[in-house]
Amino acid sequence: MNAPRGIGRAAAAVDALNEAIGRACGWLTLAMVALVFALVLARYLFAAGSLALQEAALWLHAVVFMLGTAFALRHGEHVRVDILQQRWSARGKARAELLGTLLFLLPFCAFMLWISLDYVAASWSLREGSRETGGLPGVFVLKTLIPLTAVLLALQGLALAWRAWQGVRTVE
Repeated sequence: MNAPRGIGRAAAAVDALNEAIGRACGWLTLAMVALVFALVLARYLFAAGSLALQEAALWLHAVVFMLGTAFALRHGEHVRVDILQQRWSARGKARAELLGTLLFLLPFCAFMLWISLDYVAASWSLREGSRETGGLPGVFVLKTLIPLTAVLLALQGLALAWRAWQGVRTVE
């Protein structure tokens, strides 16, 4: 198996992984909306509430936000400045995508991973739980999303860089 074909397959596998995660995040978003709706009804109709369920809604939001970043990148839904790119050729856009990924996205992912490892390790060592009485245990699991997000985003960035490189190499 030659390297470009293998890299292309790896990029496709990363795409498939982040696509599956993104679709799961869509369902989690629906669950989060239903949960918040139920919490509001319980509070205003029955004067009842649950701290654990409120935290569950926050956790769902965190999961969707953190794990959905690579999905958004895959679909080009991330923030970018297109003022200049509107006039560029396909090759020029590919160059900008490649440089942006290599100079900004991947170093950001490396920093995010590096800075989060001690934080997450400390949380795991304490088996950190909610600070609130009646809150959810396992905050350490939620914090694990930080380095996981960095890895998923970096992998999607590498797949994006590979496609941009292919675009740079094509003749206009």
